[in-house]
Amino acid sequence: QALLVESGGGSVQAGGSLRLSCEASGTIYPGYFMGWFRQAPGKEREGVAALDGGGSTTVADSVKGRFTISKDNAKNTLYLQMNTLKPEDTAMYYCAADLWVGHPFGAHEYEYWGQGTQVTVSS
Repeated sequence: QALLVESGGGSVQAGGSLRLSCEASGTIYPGYFMGWFRQAPGKEREGVAALDGGGSTTVADSVKGRFTISKDNAKNTLYLQMNTLKPEDTAMYYCAADLWVGHPFGAHEYEYWGQGTQVTVSS
């Protein structure tokens, strides 16, 4: 059984920081392709940052320079460090994983998803 569990969401003021964590277990191994997505009310799910099995990263232009994706393979845990948060970053954030994906932000390509963690940024 594959399981992804996110944590670290919360409410912050604009300019603040949060670090999201996504602990993977079961059949999701350290070499899996993993990514962070977010979905705001009334909007489509969008890719935020992704990391392939070799450690290469892809970061959306909207968060580049503010968000950093990383992984601790020993803990099989994915992180998203979010700095200089803006109200438009408010969304439910999801962690996703698959053995391989063709496009890092192709949500339909990921088989495994976490339950999500809410991030709310107030102005």
